Amino acid sequence: MTSTSRVSTGVSQLDTMLGGGLLPGTLAVIYGATGIGKTHLGLTFADHGLAADGARGLIFDMNGRGDSQQHAEYAERLFGWRLGEWTHTVPPMTDPYPPGEQMAAYYSNALRWVGRVRDFQVPTPDGGWEFDWNWKATYNHALYTVRPFLYFHLAAGTRRVVVDGVEPMDSPADSIQFHLFDDLYRKTIHRDSETLGMEICLPVLKHREFIDAHLYDHAQVTTLLLVTTEETRIEDLLARKVASGDVGATANTIVVLGSERVGSRLARMLCVVKHRGSAMSDEIVEYRVGPRGLELG
Repeated sequence: MTSTSRVSTGVSQLDTMLGGGLLPGTLAVIYGATGIGKTHLGLTFADHGLAADGARGLIFDMNGRGDSQQHAEYAERLFGWRLGEWTHTVPPMTDPYPPGEQMAAYYSNALRWVGRVRDFQVPTPDGGWEFDWNWKATYNHALYTVRPFLYFHLAAGTRRVVVDGVEPMDSPADSIQFHLFDDLYRKTIHRDSETLGMEICLPVLKHREFIDAHLYDHAQVTTLLLVTTEETRIEDLLARKVASGDVGATANTIVVLGSERVGSRLARMLCVVKHRGSAMSDEIVEYRVGPRGLELG
């Protein structure tokens, strides 16, 4: 994939609204209330990777209630895709390579924390705050599962990551989920593949051949973040301000999914709010969630 190519969402009408699709290597944020169709869109995007990239995308569930988003059921029904859960863990200096069946596992929910950042911090003598040591140790242990999940799939050709289950918070800066996503995005998803490989596959000299044979361009990995909002109406979502700590401020693309009364029924509406570096449609388009996922028009 070249830097001028586009990343299809798997929904042709949405790709048209996006001037041909998402830009490779960027972050797109989808905002909408519970049940509006965000997960369907995310799974469509991930599944389309099989045709577009030769490998399906990864589904990373950050919801503390586990598979409450019904990812596995939707994937099976919509695409005949048996999602499978990644459980392979690589502590330092252990055999890093996942068993074969784990390479067919495209789902992980290893980061299950929800709530406020402050809930996981303790006060410091100088009046500040720092993460509780026990929580930090537990989080670091979870990364022994999360980082290999991303690394080995990206090394095998995956170029799409869908992060789901981010729940609403009055102030995004207070959300532990936004904090975890930022850490995941900067330190793993968009980490140089050689560096990430050397951090996971220890000792490096023993695994050097594998690392060198599986280099990939992290700048070509496209990420879709699905964020649940308290707002349900499309007009309220369009008027929604990006607050401090909200990743939408730095995202390349923002799409909102909301509802609107049309006559005697409640319609689902979609709008592209931001799409840097490309032409985009300013239309508000009706869609429905059908047997194949989101269908516009």
